[in-house]
Amino acid sequence: MSIADDNDRPISPWVENWRYFIRSRGAVVGLVVFTAMVLIALLAPWLAPHDPTELFRGAYKVPPAWVEGGRMEFLLGTDDVGHDILSRIMHGARYSLLIGVVVVAISLTSGIIIGLVAGYVGGRTDAVIMRIMDILLAFPSLLLALVLVAILGKGLFNAMLAIAVVLLPHFSRLTRSAVMAEKNLDYVTATRVAGAGHLRLMFVTILPNCLAPLIVQATLSFSNAILDAAALGFLGMGAQPPTPEWGTMLADGRNFITSDWWIVTMPGLAILITVIAINLIGDGLRDTLDPKLKRS
Repeated sequence: MSIADDNDRPISPWVENWRYFIRSRGAVVGLVVFTAMVLIALLAPWLAPHDPTELFRGAYKVPPAWVEGGRMEFLLGTDDVGHDILSRIMHGARYSLLIGVVVVAISLTSGIIIGLVAGYVGGRTDAVIMRIMDILLAFPSLLLALVLVAILGKGLFNAMLAIAVVLLPHFSRLTRSAVMAEKNLDYVTATRVAGAGHLRLMFVTILPNCLAPLIVQATLSFSNAILDAAALGFLGMGAQPPTPEWGTMLADGRNFITSDWWIVTMPGLAILITVIAINLIGDGLRDTLDPKLKRS
């Protein structure tokens, strides 16, 4: 039953879940920060003070504006070839968030289909699918992504495909376990007796009741996708220069860690803040969508 308001009128599950979600200060902070990141990414062409690929001659390795020798036109400084770091970070948010969306969309959709088939059909089909997923899980995620990118070729799109494959087993196994817990319940049996076909049972009857853990996993996988993409970019296997992707920016500045710290620190902080914000949102969603974790 839904919680009733002061006038004894039942409130919708959406409102109820929102009230649980905003009880977590960390989740609210994460949502605010992530929303700000999304707005920066969408408005980057207008908010960024300079073009991210523009080279400023005579402005090589300029420190941030608050450091001695800094210039107000370059608030976060410039890199070794004269790029404005703030502009590149703003535009890099577009790439990082796009990576998260595409990777989660591919792995979530594929994982749901695979997990539904494995959990619903069972038997040999389930055994074969799960052994394939076990093989994928046996490899360290970054190593598997590197191997796949080496096979597919360098580039941002291939990196996204590789990361999607790495995350696929998590969604398929989670979907399978949820389907196996639901498929023998009374409401599924009643729907089957009423004449529903297999596809209707899988996608209309069972799947909606398995979405809560998948939403939480998708949120956490979003941050994993950003981290893995940054790692591939750092290793030169993801986005290629002069693309203003955060991992590529880290790779470009790794030779200046001790001498010109801002070149590496600024994109690193952008990755850190974004990932922490997404993880805080994921924790809030977990507490909200799991009845066992809901606080009274």
